[in-house]
Order: sequence, then C-alpha cells, then structure tokens
Amino acid sequence: MRFDILTLFPEMLAATLDDSIIGRAKSAGILDINYINIRDFSANKHRKVDDYPYGGGTGMVMTCQPIFDAYQSVTKDLPYKPLTIYLTPQGKLFRQSVAKKLTKERHIILICGHYEGVDQRVLDSIVDMELSVGDFVLTGGEIAAMAVVDAVGRLIDGVLPNEDAHNRESLNGSLLEHPQYTRPAEWNGANVPEVLLNGNHAEIEKWKREQSITNTLNKRPAMLRRAKLSDSEKKFVENTKRA
Repeated sequence: MRFDILTLFPEMLAATLDDSIIGRAKSAGILDINYINIRDFSANKHRKVDDYPYGGGTGMVMTCQPIFDAYQSVTKDLPYKPLTIYLTPQGKLFRQSVAKKLTKERHIILICGHYEGVDQRVLDSIVDMELSVGDFVLTGGEIAAMAVVDAVGRLIDGVLPNEDAHNRESLNGSLLEHPQYTRPAEWNGANVPEVLLNGNHAEIEKWKREQSITNTLNKRPAMLRRAKLSDSEKKFVENTKRA
C-alpha cells in the first residue's frame, strides 16, 4: 500500500513513521510511504507557501500553487487517481471502521494543512475526502496524518507479526479490549485474575469477552449499541448495570 504525504515538515513525519512497526513494514516494502515537501514546489524565490486571507482575519492561508504542484508531482504519470484526503477538524471523524475501509485503497495521498488552513480552491480541485482525528485543533495536519497511516498501515497483511492481533484489539467489533496482565503473577499485593492462570481456554475466552463488554459499558457505553452481542451477553450487560 502506498501513502504520499504532502507536508511542510517531512522530517517530523519521518521521525515517527520510519520507526517501530510501521518503519519495519516500510523497510520490508509492505508499505510505501513518501514525504513530499510542499515548499519544494513553491514558485516564490523565498519558498513562501502562504498569504493573507481575502476578507481579513488573523493568520495566513496556504496558497493553491505549491500544494497543487506537489500533488501533480505524485499523480501526473499515474493511470488512476489516488484517494486524496485532507486532514481537518471539519472532516468526517476518523474511526477504526474508516481505517478498515481505507485498507481497500492501493494509494492514498494525505494533505497536511497549516496556519489558518488551505485555499478552498485547491481543495475543491483535488480532495476526495476530509478526515478529522477528533474535535480539537492541532497546529498542523502532520500528527493527524501519522495517526491515519499508523491505524491503516497496521491493518495491512504482513505489517503486524501476529496476523490475528488486530482482531482482538479495542474497537474491533465495537468493544474495548479486556484488561491485560503479564509476569509476575503478584505485584505490590495485586494478583493476576485466577482465571488467566488455570489453563482453561474456554473459561479464559469467556472472561475476556465479559471483561471487554464491562470495559465498554463503563468507559464508552454508547459503543455497545453498535456491538454484536448474543442474548446471553445482553443479559450480562443488564445484570452488570444493576450490580
């Protein structure tokens, strides 16, 4: 899968995405991640990429030309149009379900805005989707872009060492993950739940499922409406609520 990220700070992205699991997947050729510096395409001799907004207001707005030319540098010889995403607080909320859908794309371009935003005309001409990582404002789109690449990239076959790992994580199936424990079995007077030590796999799986449901009920109860629960699990939820 290929990601091209249009940014003013490629070194910021490389410092994170070239490391750890995503970095190893990139080195192995499973993920193709490229950082395109928008400033390199500025027609201004000072590599200027922003200007004052029409209509007044504070701050500066990123101009069309450098962004469009950076985009063209990626797409001009392609026989297809990559899915192009602009990271913005105004976008659709990025969820795990969105990440899964994005794994179906072979090529994604991410545009990182800065300052007070990007000239709407260039967005209208190239952007297919706007995404937000939450209802808050960042100084630029780089952190959001890293979150999208990480969340989508780790779902690609071969990226995680255990192919089943993401099937057991929080948000899969609209449930949060169960609590995790490791050695030692006793630490500072707190013990690992006995069920995890008895070797009965059926009991362990039942405990994990119930703990996932309980975690979701306590921390993100609205998510339970999207979860696929059996009749016995629905009864477990009602009993837990009354407890």
